[in-house]
Amino acid sequence: MKTGIKNAGTAKLGSRAVRRIGYGAMQLAGPGVFGPPKDERAALAVLREAVECGVNHIDTSDFYGPHVTNRLIRQALSPYPQDMVIVTKVGARRGEEGSWLKASSPAELTRAVHDNLRNLGLDVLEVVNFRSMLDVHGPAEGSIEEPVSTLAELQRQGLIRHIGLSNVTAAQVAQAQRITDIACVQNQYNLAHRGDDALVDHLAAQGIAYVPFFPLGGFTPLQSSALSQVAAQLGATPMQVALAWLLQRAANILLIPGTSSVAHLRENIAAADLGLPADTRAVLDGTGAPGEPMNSCMAPSWAF
Repeated sequence: MKTGIKNAGTAKLGSRAVRRIGYGAMQLAGPGVFGPPKDERAALAVLREAVECGVNHIDTSDFYGPHVTNRLIRQALSPYPQDMVIVTKVGARRGEEGSWLKASSPAELTRAVHDNLRNLGLDVLEVVNFRSMLDVHGPAEGSIEEPVSTLAELQRQGLIRHIGLSNVTAAQVAQAQRITDIACVQNQYNLAHRGDDALVDHLAAQGIAYVPFFPLGGFTPLQSSALSQVAAQLGATPMQVALAWLLQRAANILLIPGTSSVAHLRENIAAADLGLPADTRAVLDGTGAPGEPMNSCMAPSWAF
């Protein structure tokens, strides 16, 4: 292991303990998360370097590409390290032109689970997140009983070990927990947009992982300037500071920063070594008001 990734510690994800800095594979697909990568060899190198650096939690989905990232993961890493946890998502599909479409009927979810199994080369999926598509850009209230029940049935069939949720509200988490155990929640969250503050703490009390994505998304120019100033003072990049803040926000937070660059991968993992002094933390805490949701216009359509 070539880095200090161990300094970030581990946290529970389903029945497994994973290092708190993982890797999100979405950016390995082509532009707009559609089609093959521009450089397949570079994509494979990033995946192999992630494992070499100690990453044992990879986030993916068969609708990235579609099918592209899962096949790259299999090509690069299979047979998988014994401690590797691959988390995938279902609930969406891609249109012929690359659009993001809802795909949450029982038949669509079942097909998606089998697609993930086949393209990853697995007999069982460790964690499957249901990605709510009631609003593409962010959580929206509405029942998720049917799709979660469908995944629970696939779990009973032995195709899924654990079920998670993505792009959901606290009420939807509670609804899903009345159907089955929930291993993790994956939502947009960062130091500038903290609409899930209460949910993070609620899940932490239950020992459930919270997996934020979009760590630098939706910052105003003033917020970006404040973050850059802190990063310069610490001799770090803004992304490293944003990731370090998340690591220190709550012990149940697992990170999945994505990149298609080995250099950026190493920079992201180095956030495990970045300490935030109390005064610096206070400045960062003031960057965004607690409980402030991300405006949907700030969230890109590719935040999946």
